[in-house]
Amino acid sequence: MSLSGKVAIVTGAGQGLGRAIAQELAAQSALVEIAERNRETGDETARLIRDAGGAARVNVTDVTSESSVQETVSAVIAQHDRIDILVNNAGVGQTVGPLIELSREEFDRVLAVNLTGTFLCSKWVARSMVRRESGVIVNISSLNGFAAAPLVASYNAAKAGVISLTQTMAVELAPYGVRVNAVAPGPVYTEFNRKVMQERAAFLGVTEEQMVERVRAAVPLG
Repeated sequence: MSLSGKVAIVTGAGQGLGRAIAQELAAQSALVEIAERNRETGDETARLIRDAGGAARVNVTDVTSESSVQETVSAVIAQHDRIDILVNNAGVGQTVGPLIELSREEFDRVLAVNLTGTFLCSKWVARSMVRRESGVIVNISSLNGFAAAPLVASYNAAKAGVISLTQTMAVELAPYGVRVNAVAPGPVYTEFNRKVMQERAAFLGVTEEQMVERVRAAVPLG
């Protein structure tokens, strides 16, 4: 596969899955535009890509802010005149705890990044793709969007919302030649998941290693 000359925005590419996605797109010769709130981690991803011979640029972006998203999209179009690929990867985990103790602020915080952020980035990038009648949007959901895990109600709801939003976007944008899909990863032991695993282990009164083994036991291939 070659993505030579294609322009790709990857949100939340400063670490974990987002960094790996950005690196792989760059390895396939895409021009990677990193949309990341943390300048330091975004710069590190860009450095890794450039050191490997790829092309990457950082755009400090808060996906929960419509004006910030608009600025990034406008800057990318000004630089390249188009956007071919959008990967909505930016996400946050929920502080582990039961629904009846979940604060409104925590619920809103998780939805703002995982769901509203996906909506805002898709909205502004899709406008450009519709005009060109070409483009691909990939939304990162989670297995939690299909099978809810206990103690993370807002995260489950956000990721289920991403799946529904993806389906809506797919049927609305198909007439313009824009493809929209979601990927729902299982557990990957990134820094993101390590924090959640530690919190879940503490809540259940087990060690982190025991918690990891519980998760591993639920995966058919181990």
